[in-house]
Amino acid sequence: MKLSLKNILISPFVFLVRFYQVAISPYTPSACRYSPTCSQYTLEALKKHGLFKGGWLAVKRIASCNPWGGSGYDPVP
Repeated sequence: MKLSLKNILISPFVFLVRFYQVAISPYTPSACRYSPTCSQYTLEALKKHGLFKGGWLAVKRIASCNPWGGSGYDPVP
């Protein structure tokens, strides 16, 4: 990963998601209705689209991950 402004901006958020994946997620029941999981989707969206658009996509995805939302395969656009 080359050092750029985009990478500098997203790095704290990538760290938080990775922390969740390693320290929290293994101890909670699997509840994500999508593939890839919401945390993996967030990482991909941040890396592909940057902090603002990727963050917005992640928020929308997490908000729709509920019993009344969608499910199934939903890749990062």
